[in-house]
Amino acid sequence: MKPLPPIIQVGDVLLSSDIFTEKFCCDLDVCHGACCVEGDAGAPVTLDEVAAIEESTTSVWSELSASAQAVIDSQGVAYVDRDSDLVTSIVNGRDCVFTCHEGDTTLCALERAWRQGRCKFCKPISCALYPIREKTFNDGTVGLNYHRWSVCQCGREKGLALRLPLYEFLKEPLIRRFGQEWYDELCEVAQNLTRLV
Repeated sequence: MKPLPPIIQVGDVLLSSDIFTEKFCCDLDVCHGACCVEGDAGAPVTLDEVAAIEESTTSVWSELSASAQAVIDSQGVAYVDRDSDLVTSIVNGRDCVFTCHEGDTTLCALERAWRQGRCKFCKPISCALYPIREKTFNDGTVGLNYHRWSVCQCGREKGLALRLPLYEFLKEPLIRRFGQEWYDELCEVAQNLTRLV
């Protein structure tokens, strides 16, 4: 089997090859939304997203914990973390302020409100794309990397069972971020790569 190059370019975007080779499918029944409450920083956001989140906060305010409401009141919906990245505010050093719960599963209050037609903003693109992480380099080039995290082991197992490539699982957010034409090119590249290995 011939190995793939470590970096593959699609349009103006650089992708790590494991985005094509990894199998993945979120399994909320097993992980219970751990990615919303684990870690030590919020989700990366853009200034435009912060504005959209601020507009949507009233739609979900009553669903947020008292601690989350207090954090938003004191510092807003986002802050600059120790890596100088703009991220969503968090509670107690870990939980995103927009987490809500259905049974023992953690969900995004913004996404739930969006799916119910109660607000126009779904959730930050960084959340929608996870476990793909986006990085913009100094020259403006965008890079996409697969972030392997232990809490997502069940997602890898489910993806493997379904034989679902990571880029296909994330079709909707990839189109939201880069457009249909770019995603079509991505699929074409993926098909060509399968012929090479």
